[in-house]
Amino acid sequence: MLKECLRMSWQNIKGNKMRTFLTTLGIIIGVTAIITLITTVEGATNEITTQFTALGAGKVSVSVSGTPLKRGLSDDDLLRLGEIKNISGIDPSVSYSQHVAGDGSLCEDVTVEGRSAAYFDGSSDLISIGRGLSAMDMDRHSHVCVIDSNLHENLFPNENPVGKEIVVSGLTFRIVGMLNDESENDVMSAMSLMMGGESNGKVIIPYQTALRLTGTNSINSLTLYIKDTDQTDETIEQVEDVLNAAFNYRDNAYQVLNLDTLLDTMNTMTGMMTTMLAGIASIALLVGGIGIMNMMLVSVSERTMEIGLRKALGAKPSLIQTQFLIESVMLSLMGGLIGIVVGILLSALIAHLIGMAFTLSTGAIALAFTFSATVGILFGWAPARKASRLNPIDALRSM
Repeated sequence: MLKECLRMSWQNIKGNKMRTFLTTLGIIIGVTAIITLITTVEGATNEITTQFTALGAGKVSVSVSGTPLKRGLSDDDLLRLGEIKNISGIDPSVSYSQHVAGDGSLCEDVTVEGRSAAYFDGSSDLISIGRGLSAMDMDRHSHVCVIDSNLHENLFPNENPVGKEIVVSGLTFRIVGMLNDESENDVMSAMSLMMGGESNGKVIIPYQTALRLTGTNSINSLTLYIKDTDQTDETIEQVEDVLNAAFNYRDNAYQVLNLDTLLDTMNTMTGMMTTMLAGIASIALLVGGIGIMNMMLVSVSERTMEIGLRKALGAKPSLIQTQFLIESVMLSLMGGLIGIVVGILLSALIAHLIGMAFTLSTGAIALAFTFSATVGILFGWAPARKASRLNPIDALRSM
């Protein structure tokens, strides 16, 4: 019987191709939207998570706003932080914008960063040419620097920059290395890049020199390198003890940013956004379901005579109801399958256009398929029940 119901339902769907397409269009649009939105958001989230994990694994960032009496961290505070056993290195950071001159050229709005040797020691594949800044450079307050590829192209195109000199804030620095484009490894640089922050280049100098050039003697930003990431939470507690003592336990004097906390917050936000977007896309499924119900009601009216004949020949109401319900579910699943295929293709196209790795979301496909079947059942139930309740005598009179 079920096979016969499937055959008759398929014949009726195949016999009304245009009406079938228009009826399933709402389901197709809804499922396409759900697949595309969820797959794209999940792909972007996975991409960002992968990049952040690679960029900031084993690092904790400290941002200091200070108090009226103490604006930032002193060298003594850095020494106390260095005494924490699970910290392998400390990288104070000073950043400002400045004009940079070199080889007869002037480059405006260049990001000047003061860094320590730990920045280069704690990062693999950071340098493409030459070397990074060393502990000896820090101890000697050497006027050496590392530049990025943007500044290289602006000042020394088609030349090896190592050994050349540039002028920053009136001081001459010798270039000892160039950054690898793919190894901007601190979290703040990654966030700035993803938010669209751009500059004409970057030059890294010893942080003590940067402090002197900016006229300050305190640190407001630093990165701590963790030896054992399994003990990150305990290490952060020890760091906070040092910072609390440094700032007399004043509220909002500093902020410790752990990558895991940042990722948790980001995942929560993207999860909420995905749910909201999927909810909006589900409205199209609701519209599609109403379209299916309308078509099925019209179909019941058009096939009143057929229903009456089948009932007169002994067909049970449950069989009539099953046939119309199967037809409704088939319509919905057809729209769902087409929507899934279109959604996958559209998601792959979007991933290609924005340069992101395409990740197929099996959860989104399962959700879309389940939604399609559910819509077919819910919106096909009333027409199917109406068909099963037709009085055969009244139906035959319509002949």
